[in-house]
Amino acid sequence: MRTITIKPKALTHNLYQVKNLAPNAKVLAMVKSNAYGHGVAAVLPALQQADGIGVATLAEALEARQLGWHKTIGLIEGAFTADEWQTAIAQDISCVIHHEPQLMWALNNIPPASSATRVVWLKYNTGMNRLGFDTKGVIDAAARLHAGGYQLILTTHFANADDSSHPLNALQIQRFNDMLQTLKETVSDEVKGSLCNSAGIVNFSEHHHDWVRPGIILYGSSPVVDQSAATLDLQPAMELCAQIIALQTVSANDAIGYGSLWSAPHDTKTALVSIGYGDGYPRVISSDAYVTVINTADQQRYRCAVLGRVAMDMIVIDVSAMPADPALNSKVILWGEAPHVDEVAGHAGTISYELLCRLSTRPARIAAH
Repeated sequence: MRTITIKPKALTHNLYQVKNLAPNAKVLAMVKSNAYGHGVAAVLPALQQADGIGVATLAEALEARQLGWHKTIGLIEGAFTADEWQTAIAQDISCVIHHEPQLMWALNNIPPASSATRVVWLKYNTGMNRLGFDTKGVIDAAARLHAGGYQLILTTHFANADDSSHPLNALQIQRFNDMLQTLKETVSDEVKGSLCNSAGIVNFSEHHHDWVRPGIILYGSSPVVDQSAATLDLQPAMELCAQIIALQTVSANDAIGYGSLWSAPHDTKTALVSIGYGDGYPRVISSDAYVTVINTADQQRYRCAVLGRVAMDMIVIDVSAMPADPALNSKVILWGEAPHVDEVAGHAGTISYELLCRLSTRPARIAAH
C-alpha cells in the first residue's frame, strides 16, 4: 500500500513560524498546484489563521470557495479571459493584473464597491522578467486603476531570493521600494506592498511590507540555500510511505534493475518496496539516496540505501545491515522526517517543490489527527 499522510498540525506550526518571522505583515498562504501536492481540502483547515490564500488558476480559486474558504483569495496570475474576470467578480476573488488586456477588463468591468475584486494586486517587473508591467506601465496602470475605484497592492517576484547574496536581490528590492514610494506619493498613500515569497520572508526581514506570500515554507521545506528546514524549525507536512512486498538475496557481482546500474559487491539482502516513479518518487536518484524502514517485528527504524534504478512501481533497498530480515508489509518512509523531502530532492538533482507537486493520484491520501 502506498500512502501520503498529511499533517495539519505541522502546517499550522509552519504558518506560525511565518507569522513569527513577519509579525507585522498579513499572510497570503500559497495553495496553488493542489497545495503543493498536499491537497487543498486537506490543508485549508490548518491555514485558518492566514489572512488569505493564493492560487494560480481560477479553477483552484473556485475549488477553495466551494470548500468554504471565505477570506481573501488571490489569483496570482490573474484572469486569463474577460469571462474569467467576470467570474472573479461573481466569486469575490482578488486578481493580479500584470498586462494590458487584464487592465482593460478591470477598467471596463468595475466590480461593486463592496467586492473583494476591487482589491488589485498590481504586478511590477523588477527583474524576474516573467509577468508584470515595466516602470512606465505600472505607474500608468496604477493611476488608471485608482481612478476607477480600485485598491492597489503593488507586488513583484524575486528571481533569486533563496540565495541572499545574489546581486539581483538588492536591485529588485530597490526598484520595488522606489516604485512603492512613487505610487504612494503620486497615486494614493493607501497603496500597499507585497514583495516577499518564502525565501524573501526568511532572508529580507526589513522588506516584508504589508503582505507576505509564503509557499513551500508552509509545507515544511527550506526555501533558502543556507539553512535547513530543521534550522528554521519547520515540520514536514507530508509523509510518503509504501511497504516491503518481497525479500531477496542478490549474489555477489549480480546487478539489480533496469540498466543494471548497481552490482552487489558481495551477497546482499534486499527488499522490494511497492512504490516508484509512477507514484511520484524520482526515477533518477543518486547512490546516496535512502529510505527509513520501520520493521513491523520490532518497530525499530533502519536507514536503508536505495539500490539501482527506480522503476515505475518498485524500488529495491539494501536491508543487509538490519539485524534480522524485515517483516513483509513493514512500513517504508520515502520522505517525511527522515529522509526529509529536501534531502530526496537533492539526491534527485531537483527541488522539493517539484517532488511534492508531481505526486500521482495512486497513493492513498490520509489526514493525520
